[in-house]
Amino acid sequence: MTITFEDARALDEQDPLADFRKRFISPADDGIVAYLDGNSLGRPPKATLARLDSLVREDWGTGLIRSWSAGWMELPAHIGDRLGEAALGAAAGQVIIADSTSVCLYKLLLAAVALRPDRTEIITDRHNFPTDGYVVQGIAGELGLTVRWIDSAPDAGVTAEQLATELSERTAVVALSHVAYLSAYIADMPALTALAHEHGALVVWDLCHSAGCVPIQLDAAGVDFAVGCTYKFLNTGPGAPAFLYVREKHQDTFRQPIWGWMGGAYPFDMEHAYAPAPGVRLALSWTPPIISMVGAEEGVALVAEAGIGSIRAKAVALTEMVTSLAEHWLVPQGMRIASPRDPEQRGAHVTMLVRTAPSCLGG
Repeated sequence: MTITFEDARALDEQDPLADFRKRFISPADDGIVAYLDGNSLGRPPKATLARLDSLVREDWGTGLIRSWSAGWMELPAHIGDRLGEAALGAAAGQVIIADSTSVCLYKLLLAAVALRPDRTEIITDRHNFPTDGYVVQGIAGELGLTVRWIDSAPDAGVTAEQLATELSERTAVVALSHVAYLSAYIADMPALTALAHEHGALVVWDLCHSAGCVPIQLDAAGVDFAVGCTYKFLNTGPGAPAFLYVREKHQDTFRQPIWGWMGGAYPFDMEHAYAPAPGVRLALSWTPPIISMVGAEEGVALVAEAGIGSIRAKAVALTEMVTSLAEHWLVPQGMRIASPRDPEQRGAHVTMLVRTAPSCLGG
């Protein structure tokens, strides 16, 4: 049965998250009636606008440098803990807001490889987001390692059978995405992590397309390391800082490659020799981007308030509606749905293919 405009209105009226629409800045009167790329850049929350004004006028404008000791220094870890609790299934002290996704991934991969010094291979997915592949290739070239590529199905993602074929005693690290950016396929994080661990390898998960829209249980799944951006489903803003997760058991031996003032144990002692900070703070390098940080704090607060379970339920309902409409309107025109039909295997976006060029219809 085809979904009508009246059906969509009825779904809006029954939506338990409907009031959250008022919490976001609406576009100007430019003819836009729907935004279908939230999986690329989330809408700005109104609270972020108010917070930025307060930051400039008060924290920065009045407090000036005193604001570092009045809360700015603690923001990366504070927001990280809140994010871990609200959306990542991570206990406090393991998640921190840091640099861009690429820089965070570089730090995690190099640190993970260093924890397996006698191993020579990195496994990753050929259809991973390009940045992930570039970082893997760069590290492999720098250290003389071999990259083993999994050729996952573009309409799906990496399976346990595919990973098992590539794993060996030479595998140092497995780098995979939880939700595939091309297809929205949800990888079996617990099973793939356990499989890598059976072969003595560590795993780095990319959560860019799942953080804030798909429930994640990093601690329960035994994940070693994870990275993700905040400007998609966490609505933090364009170019906002990413986050990284370092499992508590690895923090004593974890050594990231970009030593910086903010990652030191005693930054205000101005010591010549570097001593890493205890806990996940050692993953920091340079001064946190406070202006972007407040966007991250407000975005994470919205997710925490709405509840990741409710967000997931709405994502399933929206993507189910999109696939139904696509079947009726677009498939007869020669397009193809390139995402899993089973909502249990699909994240919060739907990919349509026209010949070979993908474009996303997001929920």
